[in-house]
Amino acid sequence: MEAAYWHNRWDNDLVGFHLDDVNPYLQKYWPVLDIQPGQQVLVPLCGKSLDMLWLAGQGYEVLGVEISPVAVERFFADNGLLPEKSRNGDFEVWQSGSIKIYCGDFFALNAEMLANVDAIYDRASLVALPQAMRQQYADHIQTLMSKGVLSLLVSLSYDQDCLQGPPFSVSEDEVRDLYRFRYQHRKLCSCDVIDDNARFKEKGLSELLESVYFLSPK
Repeated sequence: MEAAYWHNRWDNDLVGFHLDDVNPYLQKYWPVLDIQPGQQVLVPLCGKSLDMLWLAGQGYEVLGVEISPVAVERFFADNGLLPEKSRNGDFEVWQSGSIKIYCGDFFALNAEMLANVDAIYDRASLVALPQAMRQQYADHIQTLMSKGVLSLLVSLSYDQDCLQGPPFSVSEDEVRDLYRFRYQHRKLCSCDVIDDNARFKEKGLSELLESVYFLSPK
């Protein structure tokens, strides 16, 4: 999946994956990580997620990564934030208060940029990538982190014969395999949310499982 795909989605406002509220799983399960205020949370492929505002409101330093400048600009504009802009390597860096977003290709991140990350929040990153890219994504995260960090991962699983994605289906077995070298996983919950997702129902799906995982270093 090329970067042009996501640029096109944001340029044409095809962002049905964006939530207009804070994700309830984040609010319910984030305390499991026991991350202290002042520590830094990485939000990969962040779009204009309001979850970043919630994390900042809890006292965390938030580091988002997003390829679309449209998404980054909308995040700050929609929330009345006036960012300062700078550059770091291939990235344009937007920052307001405790929220910093690297605008550029996630795979161009280096270890120095993530040196202060203490936790990861992944709601729509892994499921946004086709199978061929998910291992690359997980490997990149595990390679760049100088230390094992805690992670909260929200995933979807469904019958991909009915719908190809994105968002893509990622099973619990795949989550385990993707992070097996440095992390152990624990499923915190799994809920069938098909009744709340008409688009998936229209494609013939009878079940849409939304699962939350806690990933901790081995």
